[in-house]
Amino acid sequence: MRKIYSIFFLFIIFSFHTFAQDKQYFDAPFGGGGGFIPGWYIPNLDPLNEELKTLGAPELSSSGLFTTGGGGFIYLGIVQNLRIGGLGFGGSKSEDGRVNLQGNVYDFETIYSLSGGGLTIEYTLPFVKNVGVSVGALIGGGSVTIETFRNKGSFSWDDVWNENSSTENINRTFKSNFWILSPTLNIDIPFYRFLSFRLGGGYQISLGDDWTVDNDRDISGVPSDLNGNGFFIHSGIFIGFFSY
Repeated sequence: MRKIYSIFFLFIIFSFHTFAQDKQYFDAPFGGGGGFIPGWYIPNLDPLNEELKTLGAPELSSSGLFTTGGGGFIYLGIVQNLRIGGLGFGGSKSEDGRVNLQGNVYDFETIYSLSGGGLTIEYTLPFVKNVGVSVGALIGGGSVTIETFRNKGSFSWDDVWNENSSTENINRTFKSNFWILSPTLNIDIPFYRFLSFRLGGGYQISLGDDWTVDNDRDISGVPSDLNGNGFFIHSGIFIGFFSY
C-alpha cells in the first residue's frame, strides 16, 4: 500500500508541473464525459481466511481484487466547480485446492465477489489550474457474495436429484447487501480537451451490512469486520469535453 500511495502522489506532482502552462478557456472547470474505469479494491478478508485456514482450504490473497466498471460526470454550471455523475463497478477473485477432512479428500473452491455503484458528488479545487483535482463522495449501494464449493467425485443427473443428508458435495452462497458512502479524491488530466485520463481513490464505507445464506435465508454470527469496507484505487480514460 505504501508503494501505491507514493506513486499516486508523485503522479499528482508531475501532473501539476506538466500542465501548469497549458491554455485555459474558462474561468471555472467546465464540461463532462464518461468512460471505462478499472479499479483495485482491498476489502478485509481476514475473517473469511480464518475459516478457510481451519478447514485447510486455500486462503484468498489479502492484496485486493481487480474490478471493472464505468462512470462519468458533468459540471452543473449553476454552482462553480461542482459536478455530479455516477459510477458502477464489479469484480471477483477465487482460490481452489484440495482439503483433507477426516480422512476424505475433497476439491474445495472459494469465490469472493464485490460490486457496487451510485451517485458521485465532487468539488473541483479552484486554485489548481489546467488539471482537475476533485474531492467528493460516492453515495449508493453494493454487495458482497462469497461462494464455497466442496465436491468429491463425478456427478450424474440422477444422483444430483437423489442426494440426502450424507452427500459429500456441499455448496454455500453467502451474500451481504449494504449502502455505500465513499469519500474520494480524483485527478483528471485533459488531453486535447476531448480526452481525459483519471487517477483517483478513496475509502469505501459499507452501512447496514445484512448477511443471508443460500436462498436468502437469514444467518447469524457473521463476524462484524467481514463487510464491504476497504481502500480502493481507480483509473480510466474519459471521452467528452474537459476544461480546467
